[in-house]
Amino acid sequence: MEINATYTSLVAVGDSFTEGMSDLLPGGSYRGWADLLAARLAARTPGFRYANLAVRGKLIGQIVDEQVGPAAEMGADVITLVGGLNDTLRPACDMGFVRGRLEEAVERLAPSCKQLVLMRSPGRRGPVLDRFRPRMEELFLYVDELAARHGAMVVDLYGAPVLGDRRMWDVDRLHLTAEGHRRVAEAVWQTLGHAAEEDWRAPLPPEVRAPWVERRVSDLRFARQYLGPWIGRRLTGRSSGDGRPAKRPELLPYEAPLP
Repeated sequence: MEINATYTSLVAVGDSFTEGMSDLLPGGSYRGWADLLAARLAARTPGFRYANLAVRGKLIGQIVDEQVGPAAEMGADVITLVGGLNDTLRPACDMGFVRGRLEEAVERLAPSCKQLVLMRSPGRRGPVLDRFRPRMEELFLYVDELAARHGAMVVDLYGAPVLGDRRMWDVDRLHLTAEGHRRVAEAVWQTLGHAAEEDWRAPLPPEVRAPWVERRVSDLRFARQYLGPWIGRRLTGRSSGDGRPAKRPELLPYEAPLP
């Protein structure tokens, strides 16, 4: 059953998850679930327009200050908002502040579009993320509350065990692979009322674990290449998105990213 097959525009707001990391194209740019969703919607609607304002590393305050205003002014049919998770992963996190800025974003965006879409973000299973899981779940409960209050849709990615499977995550253990992004696009597609094209929750085949030594080498490589620099940015107040513009800052007719 289709709820609405006539969406003519999409604006995506958020951080690296919505920018598309780590769905890397051969040319070096990132695609991601929002681009995939826009492509599918554009195939149904001539002249479909799309903007993606998301920038990696952004905290909820930055998302509200830098992206929400421009997104609201675009008057799109659909706006997706995913933010706050980067805040929960900081050593010190004021959840009251996060909730307040998220509420501010929803109150501004909901009246400006036909349909606001929020998400309970996926989380990779593992000991590192488990430390921050209570904060994440507090955030997601508030997402549910805001959605109920403002008529937004919620895509529950956190509740899908397959998206916690480590094989769905890139080597940095922070961002989904291309397969993960493809499944997220299908989840949002279905939430918007379009007929399912696949079961995005379907589990992966049983995993064949690598030998213990190989796993430990992988852990050390991850710590050196990704975890260390990530901690360094947290301690110095820097972000991977500092000075980086949005990849699709204007609401224009959809064009596929260059390969």
